[in-house]
Amino acid sequence: MPELVASITNLAEGLGNKTISIVDLTAPLSHETPVLPLPEGMEPIPHFSLEELARYDERGETSYQNGIHTGEHVGTHFDAPCHWITGRDLADVARVPVSDLVSPFVVIDKSKRVADDPDFLLDVSDVQEWQQRHGPLPAGGWLLYRTGWDRRSTDTQRFINADDDGPHTPGISVECARWLAENSPIRGVGVETVGIDAGQAFAFDPPFPCHHYLLGAGKYGVTQLRNLASLPLTGGVLVVAPLKIVGGSGSPARVMAIVTTSTEPEKKD
Repeated sequence: MPELVASITNLAEGLGNKTISIVDLTAPLSHETPVLPLPEGMEPIPHFSLEELARYDERGETSYQNGIHTGEHVGTHFDAPCHWITGRDLADVARVPVSDLVSPFVVIDKSKRVADDPDFLLDVSDVQEWQQRHGPLPAGGWLLYRTGWDRRSTDTQRFINADDDGPHTPGISVECARWLAENSPIRGVGVETVGIDAGQAFAFDPPFPCHHYLLGAGKYGVTQLRNLASLPLTGGVLVVAPLKIVGGSGSPARVMAIVTTSTEPEKKD
């Protein structure tokens, strides 16, 4: 117990004296937020919108308030296991333990590869090579996959990057998705793209393998992250804060990283 009290005290002091920083990884949520285009046969995801209910007027002279209309999987959002058929009997958002929402993270940076190939897929060998250099993936933690794709996030056309063959955005290979689900100790994966799967994942076997394997294993996804370039590769804590929606398959979320303040950026892979 004394060690725990000391750790919490050190965290509080670090936040106060700025030796510990909180980095916001969340994209702004508005009617302009890009939404994942789904294949034919799947119901389209509704865009985010506000319905004005009162604005210091006859509808409520002292208040400003709105109704919120959105899909669960819009903007920076959390995927619960029950979002996919392979996890249909597993947790909804409200049943996710809060201990899973505050946990260590690591960053795998493949932004240089993605700059040359927007369809680049992270493979098992990439993760194993990373572990040889930086240590094991965090037990009960998060793997954040940096691709540099957040630089496109204010331009829907460039962010979705679609042509006649569908979207072209980076992701994770079928083999790697299965390995992360079945053989790694992580609790979830976070990405900068519109969804946790690659743009062409609708044509993979199985389709959308990150959804299929990770959610089916009771693990989680977080999408449309920003500012991963400012994070260390190891040594931070991720805070994921979805709404506690009963029966929810997902939720828009505020996502933050707690890191040690550094005067020099860490060299990326």
